[in-house]
Amino acid sequence: MVTSIDQARCILVVGATSGIGRALALAISELPSKPTVIAAGRRADRLAELAAKGLKTVQLDVTEDDAALKTKVDALIAQYPTLDGVLLCSGIQYQQNFLGEVKLQEMKKEVQVNYLAVVTLITLFLPHFLKLSGEGLPSWIIPVSSGLGILPSSQMPNYSATKAALRSFTISLRDQLTETKVGVIDIIPPLVESELHDEQGTTAFLSKIWMPLVDYTAHTLKGLREGKTDIGAGMSEKGVERLIAAGFNVPMPIPKFH
Repeated sequence: MVTSIDQARCILVVGATSGIGRALALAISELPSKPTVIAAGRRADRLAELAAKGLKTVQLDVTEDDAALKTKVDALIAQYPTLDGVLLCSGIQYQQNFLGEVKLQEMKKEVQVNYLAVVTLITLFLPHFLKLSGEGLPSWIIPVSSGLGILPSSQMPNYSATKAALRSFTISLRDQLTETKVGVIDIIPPLVESELHDEQGTTAFLSKIWMPLVDYTAHTLKGLREGKTDIGAGMSEKGVERLIAAGFNVPMPIPKFH
């Protein structure tokens, strides 16, 4: 268990201009504790809409180089010194059929956005969170992986692999930070209602089996408020429960760093 998100003072939501990121940003902003919520994303029109709802906003492209991202992170911490949580929702998804043409650039972009950019941002924010920990204050690192990181889809092999990598990283990072007040939470969505499916032309079929976004948001927010470390829903929740029961939720018992 980690500290309830109700104790957070200021949360940055990366990828807040659509889908799960947008829904969670708005839901967190409406918590009784009224934390400051900073919505980050690429689309200025979507950010303006969130600003009209009372959220702080910042334009952020996770594909920028490391130096540019560091500049953005440093500026955010300087502007919002109480920033104590980062929710990382950015992601892209492509299908690959290895019996036909495979677009390697799409695969590389998936790895960059879904894994490397997330790890980069976590690495850049971590010194600030460790400083808060030294002051006795909690903080939250919350990447969004996927149920496909547990049970992959043959239609989206590379996407599934990036989410499996992110989940593996999250579990290892959580173990390294056990003795700090930095909580590491893995949000593990199942198939959820999303405009992503409109872009892929799969909405007509998937809408029959996906979890409505409003239901998913309420379920996930409940997990964050309860201090859960792994928050699945639907089939992804069942997958997480089975992995934990089998002991596949902690790294191998090797000596920690000194």
